[in-house]
Amino acid sequence: MKFISWNVNGLRACMSKGFAEFFCNADADIFSIQETKLQEGQIDFNPPGYTAYWNYAEKKGYSGTAVFVRHTPLSIRYGMDEFLEDNEGRIITLEMQDFFYITVYTPNSQRGLTRLDYRLKWENAFLQYLKALGEVKPVIVCGDLNVAHKEIDLKNPNSNRNNAGFTNQERDAFSRLLSSGFTDSFRALYPDQTGAYTWWSYMYNARTNNAGWRIDYYLVSDSLVANITDAVIFSDVTGSDHCPIGLVLSK
Repeated sequence: MKFISWNVNGLRACMSKGFAEFFCNADADIFSIQETKLQEGQIDFNPPGYTAYWNYAEKKGYSGTAVFVRHTPLSIRYGMDEFLEDNEGRIITLEMQDFFYITVYTPNSQRGLTRLDYRLKWENAFLQYLKALGEVKPVIVCGDLNVAHKEIDLKNPNSNRNNAGFTNQERDAFSRLLSSGFTDSFRALYPDQTGAYTWWSYMYNARTNNAGWRIDYYLVSDSLVANITDAVIFSDVTGSDHCPIGLVLSK
């Protein structure tokens, strides 16, 4: 099965920059997007052969997630159930026959770490949510997790230490998630690959210079690691400050 995830940083803007063409060419079984920045009815995108599920933020023009899936899910959940209220449209969970599939847009700690406390509360709730799902069947998690886990995952670790997305607290939370039964699919295949980034600032010619961060992930339950056949970063695809990422699993 083929999966694609992309933080589009505003779907309407991304549509004018080749989103539909990439979507069609990707030919994914499940295609997930984050940061849609939409409210219901603000876009007409209904690709044939897919059913779309949208989670909109209450705040207009903010956050939001969506999933396009070829096979009808057994169930759909929005948010994290009782673990944490989500009014920012950050999570959609599809229950498929053999796994749960989650797209997530993790809160950013913001400049000056003004939202770090909420971010850590989110991390704790998200971990408990994933562990609860994992007790039922394997889990696939994708999206913008807003953290560069290791120094290898960003161009300039020294100058970004303790900035949002590269604090010890956020990195430790990611480590706890992995140690709870999840694997970073890209690092499972490419443990030492450098220069592999998924987000670049719009400033300072960051993308041209590949001065980026790897903050978009496909995580899988450890039981699915043997099924990983490819993990892809589509760094040449523009249209957002993030690029799409992909995962291929054998059945």
